[in-house]
Amino acid sequence: MSLRISRQHWQALLNELEDARRQRHLLTYRALIERLQLPSPAMQTLTAALEHLAALDARAERPLRSSLVISQGASRLPRTGFFECVERLGRFSGPPDGTAAASWHAAEVVRVFEFSYPTEQ
Repeated sequence: MSLRISRQHWQALLNELEDARRQRHLLTYRALIERLQLPSPAMQTLTAALEHLAALDARAERPLRSSLVISQGASRLPRTGFFECVERLGRFSGPPDGTAAASWHAAEVVRVFEFSYPTEQ
């Protein structure tokens, strides 16, 4: 999936994730789309940006900031595509909707909360 996001939206995304990290809370996809005011197709744009960020973090051997973005549903987990992405990156393997995914995600979120990311991207 090619990344089609403006520099301003990319920087705003990084800022939102950094604020969430500092406040130790999670964001829903919908809340992020609204805050960033992403143009349509917003979900595809956000998903591509989060996958790109996951790849950058993985390459730098950092915890994945994109794990801070979750679905609004009862699971409180990221969408299935997130787990497919982290599996491609070699960070997780297993079904995206099982207890292994939930416990891996919970641990990754803690790692993100405790990590200090460089400010320049």
